[in-house]
Amino acid sequence: MIRNEKKPRYLIAGRGLFALPLAALAACSPGDGGNPQAGSEGGTEGMEGMQMERQAQEREGMDMGDMAMDGSIRLTPAQASTFGITFGMAEVRPLVRTIRAVGVVEFDETRMAYVAPKFGGWAERLYVDFTGRIVRAGQPLLDVYSPELVTAQEELLLAARMAESAGTSRFAEVAEGARDLLESARRRLAYWDITDEQISRLLETGEVSRTLTLHAPVSGVVMEKDVFQGQAFQSGRNLYMIADLSEVWVSVEIFETDVPLVREGMPAEISVASLPGETLTGTIEYVYPTLEDRTRSMRARVAVPNPGARLKPGMYATAVLRAALGETLAVPSSAVLRTGERAVAFVDMGGGELMPHELRLGARGEGYVQVLEGLEPGHRVVTSAQFLLDSESNLAEVMQAMMAQMGMSDMGGMDMEGMDGMGGMDGMEMAPRPDSAGGR
Repeated sequence: MIRNEKKPRYLIAGRGLFALPLAALAACSPGDGGNPQAGSEGGTEGMEGMQMERQAQEREGMDMGDMAMDGSIRLTPAQASTFGITFGMAEVRPLVRTIRAVGVVEFDETRMAYVAPKFGGWAERLYVDFTGRIVRAGQPLLDVYSPELVTAQEELLLAARMAESAGTSRFAEVAEGARDLLESARRRLAYWDITDEQISRLLETGEVSRTLTLHAPVSGVVMEKDVFQGQAFQSGRNLYMIADLSEVWVSVEIFETDVPLVREGMPAEISVASLPGETLTGTIEYVYPTLEDRTRSMRARVAVPNPGARLKPGMYATAVLRAALGETLAVPSSAVLRTGERAVAFVDMGGGELMPHELRLGARGEGYVQVLEGLEPGHRVVTSAQFLLDSESNLAEVMQAMMAQMGMSDMGGMDMEGMDGMGGMDGMEMAPRPDSAGGR
C-alpha cells in the first residue's frame, strides 16, 4: 500500500510543476498587486486569476481574438473592423512590371557630321564663325584656298578642251580617251566634296577660282568649331562638327535584376527637370550586350523625337519602362508580409479564421506580386494590419513550444518516478543501503 500511495503523490507533484508558470503569471497580475504570495496558494487559484484577467481584458475590448496552436487567428467582425483589416483576392491577372531608370541625353550619332577637308589649305573666309549656330544642309561654311584645288581645276579645264577637240578625231580611241580623262578630273573634285553645281559653273565659265566654298553636309547645330579665318589646316582635320537635334538619344542604366525584361522596341517615357510635368515618348533602339563592372547595370539606348530642340545633350533624364509579364497568379503587394527569409500571407478561411500561408514569390509587378507557391486562385487574403496578426500568430507558436517543453518535463518526471518505484519493489535483489543493516 505504501508503494501505491507513493506513485500518485509523484504524479501530482509533476502536474504541479506543469502549472507553475501559469500560477506565476497569475501572481504578477494587476489584480493582486504583483505579490508573489498571491500565487503560492495553489495552481487552481493561479488559473482562476488568469481567467479573471482575461475576462477583464475582454470587457475592456483589448482581446486580439482566439489563437490556435497552428498559428491561425479567429476574429469577430467587430474586432476586424477595429483593427482596420481589409482583404484582396489572389487571382490570375496580367502582370506589368514598371522599371525606372536614370540616364543622360546624348547626340544621335547617326545625325552627326564632321566637316574635314580631304586636302590641305587655308581658311580665307568664315561664313559660320561661332559654336552653337544653326545651319541648314548646303549652307556655306567657309571659303578655302588650296594649291591642290587650283591644280585640280586647271586639270579639269584642260581635260574638257581635249575632249572637245578629240570629238572631231577620226580615231574613236582618241575621243574615248579624252572623255575618260574629263570624267576622271570631274571625279577627283567630287571626291574632295566639291559640289556638282561648282564643277558645272567652272566648266561653263572656264575660269579657275582661287578659292572654293565648303558647305554644310547636314542640317543642325554647330557643336564644335576648330578653325579661324586665315588659319592653315591639314587634310583630314575636323573644322566643324554639326549635330541634328531633331532626335536625340537617352542612354539609360538598367539594373541587373531588370535586364531580362528590357528588349528593343519597348516604349519609354522620358522626363527631365527642365520640363516639369511633361513626359516625352521614345523607343528603345538598342540594348548593349554587356554590363558595367562597377555599377552592375546595363545600358540601353532610347531614341526620342526632339521638336524644338528642348532636350539638350548632357541633361539628366528619368525613363519609365513597362514590361508585360503575361497572365499569372498574383496578389496585391500589400498582402505579402516579409519576415526575414519568409514571405507570408494571411488567408481568410471563413468564419473569421485567418490562417498564415508561407509563399514562394516570383516577379514583382505594378501593385501586384507573382505567387509561385502557397496560394490558389480565389483565396481571400488580408491586405492590411498584417503585423498585428503576425505578432499574435507568433505568440501562438511560442505558447505551443512552451507547452511542448513542459510536456517533456512531465514525461521526464514520470520516468524518474517509475525508476524509483522499481527500486522499492519487493522480491528483487538490490544493493544494500547504508541504513539497511538491520535487515540482514
